[in-house]
Amino acid sequence: MPDLINKPIHILGAGGIGAVLAWGLAQEGYSVILVEALPGKLAAGQKDGVTVVGRGTQPVPFLAFDDWTPPEEGFVLLCTKTYDNPAVLARLPDDTFLVPVQNGFDPELERRHHAGEGIASFVSECEPDRPVTRITRPGSLHIGGRRSITPDERAELASLATALGKSKLFPVEFVEDVRPYKATKLMYNAAISPLAAAAGVDNGELLTDGLAKKLFFGILRENYAILQHAKIPLARIGPFHPDTVSWILRTPGLPTFMAMFFRPSLRGTYCSMAPDIPIGRTEIEAYNGHLIRLAGDFPCPLNRAAFDLVEKVTHEGLKPQREHLRYLADHLPEGVLS
Repeated sequence: MPDLINKPIHILGAGGIGAVLAWGLAQEGYSVILVEALPGKLAAGQKDGVTVVGRGTQPVPFLAFDDWTPPEEGFVLLCTKTYDNPAVLARLPDDTFLVPVQNGFDPELERRHHAGEGIASFVSECEPDRPVTRITRPGSLHIGGRRSITPDERAELASLATALGKSKLFPVEFVEDVRPYKATKLMYNAAISPLAAAAGVDNGELLTDGLAKKLFFGILRENYAILQHAKIPLARIGPFHPDTVSWILRTPGLPTFMAMFFRPSLRGTYCSMAPDIPIGRTEIEAYNGHLIRLAGDFPCPLNRAAFDLVEKVTHEGLKPQREHLRYLADHLPEGVLS
């Protein structure tokens, strides 16, 4: 397996994921550079390094995105929001060893021929103006191929997984095919994010508020149905495989019963779409938009309604509030939530 200790690893985006990956690699002595576009966060990182709450601070070199040049060897870990991808992809040579660690599906990124991706099921919330992050929900990082990969590509991805796992901030697993994990993460994100962000509620409230819970379970069922209709393979992220989650959601009374056990794990966790609402751009195209495109003629009224709601809230500059969930429910076709 290749040794990455002397290879540069450039991480684009000092958000929750980028910051925690940089922290772990720096702690283990890897040559990591964090590339950031926000001047305030860049200055704070250059001064103080990266902090993971409860684990301490690591000195990490920071570089302004405007001054960044992709390395000729090594890795580029893409940890930006998907709506920032165009500016990054415009600078990347085709032979860059790119490993996105993002949520959602960006059509432009999907057209590239990069070998692998990473999918984080842990939740890390970074402060908006400093590279100080805290892991708000435990989970794993899966790294693997997104297409048929060569033996050399497999070795490189496996070595990256090994390097990222050394800090033990979270379990890291190399998998031959990361796409089923990415699809499963989308199934969950496209249910949680539009509801929690538009309503301005904690993720845990999706399992406590009656209307939010009904909408959340409904979108989860629809997301699973879309992915099954499209014959997209799914993998287990968390305690249950999506097939089991679907069975739970179809069993009368069982979803409400199970919600009591999962509520504590969602309470206080971070909805990555929430801070995007005030700036007027979100990843809704990469979440629910992708599912709508994937569905084609297959019915997906909840995804269409959630997509339209987030677009309305952002474009009209509305304040997130629970009443938006009532608006969503009132604009659904009759019988969708029954």
